[in-house]
Amino acid sequence: MARSLGPGYRKLFTAHVVSNLGDGVGLVAYAWLASAVTRNPLLVALVLVAQRIPWLVFTLPAGVITDRGDRRVLMVRMDALRFVIALGLGIGVLASPGELPAPDELEAVVGTDVVLYTLILVSTLLMGMAEVLRDNCAQTLMPSVVEPAQLERANARLGSAELVANALAGPPLGALMLGLSFALPVFFDAASFGVSALVASLIPGVFRAGPGAQGSDGVEIAGRATAWHVELRDGVRWLWGHSLLRPMAITLGLLNGSAMIGGATLVLFSQEVLGTSSTEFALLGMGGALGGVVGGYATPRIVARVGPGACLALTLGASGVASVLTGFVSSWGLAFGFWFVEWFFGALWNTITVSLRQRLIPDALLGRVNSVYRFFAWGMMPIGAAVGGLVVLVVTRVGDRETGLRATWWVAGGIQLVLLVLASRSLTTAKIHSAEAAANV
Repeated sequence: MARSLGPGYRKLFTAHVVSNLGDGVGLVAYAWLASAVTRNPLLVALVLVAQRIPWLVFTLPAGVITDRGDRRVLMVRMDALRFVIALGLGIGVLASPGELPAPDELEAVVGTDVVLYTLILVSTLLMGMAEVLRDNCAQTLMPSVVEPAQLERANARLGSAELVANALAGPPLGALMLGLSFALPVFFDAASFGVSALVASLIPGVFRAGPGAQGSDGVEIAGRATAWHVELRDGVRWLWGHSLLRPMAITLGLLNGSAMIGGATLVLFSQEVLGTSSTEFALLGMGGALGGVVGGYATPRIVARVGPGACLALTLGASGVASVLTGFVSSWGLAFGFWFVEWFFGALWNTITVSLRQRLIPDALLGRVNSVYRFFAWGMMPIGAAVGGLVVLVVTRVGDRETGLRATWWVAGGIQLVLLVLASRSLTTAKIHSAEAAANV
């Protein structure tokens, strides 16, 4: 019988699930809200850029903050801040002087509601900034809550539960709320952040960076006062000098960036090419969620059978093929199936790599190195989202709009298949086991 993961983990787990349920509701609500105030593909993509750009510009400072403070306290504060911002956005939607169309009558939208669009854009940007610090703190908190040998099980369970909340339960609930009001799912999202902050505040203990790691000057980091740029340099040097985590971070950055090329205008692709309603759009996202949940629970057995390196290669290959095929379909049911496969293997990647980082990186450096890793991994997403909007505009000039929306998936899939070829030699099972042996884990 498996050992209990402990009360601290259960509270962390609950906070994540509640927060992600709100995020799942927002996944449908914010995209549909943006498409209700503008039909410009670049402006719609810009909302996603605003959500992801903090991972490019704020991730590195967030790592320093994470290692300087109590990670639980910072996590609670960021959830509380997101509660306030989302609450303000909901009030702004209610108070908007313009009349929004019904959620399933968006084709009638002409022009852009500049005031409401700006509010959406700014709110999304600020919540993204808070999310960067919050998620970095939460991920660095995990090794202090569970034992090293339990990390795969803890991360797999957490990842699967997040997917259930974020992409299985949240989107249909958001679609249901959209049928009543554009503001209702935004208020629900705010409430989820408030509850998450409350639950996380109940995790017992103090969670500051531990002792032991040394900086670039050979002096122990924990407890010393240093300039920000010195602490950032410690994190950058540690990751860049690691023969396994460096190529892993770069590969994931390009993978995530390419995924955003198609994802940036997903709401327009779903509405205009696949012909989905808001409810069908929510159901479409469930294909990926189901794949991720199944993949999360299957990860330990698959890794034991084929090895972690093969799992990472399978993720790149499956992502490329699924993206290319998505660009050819006109049925949301087929897209549902392709995303199931893509997210199934994506869950393997996440579970393997997150657990590996938590074991290999020294605790005193975990916040900074993790933030540098996520700078590569997530920082490419706003760039990919911007590229996605531009692809639609450029292709539409020489072809029709439908071809432009489909082209984003072909470009994304091509990049992912190239990554499969380039990364296969760097991310092997042998190199993963060698890195673990060198770190004595």
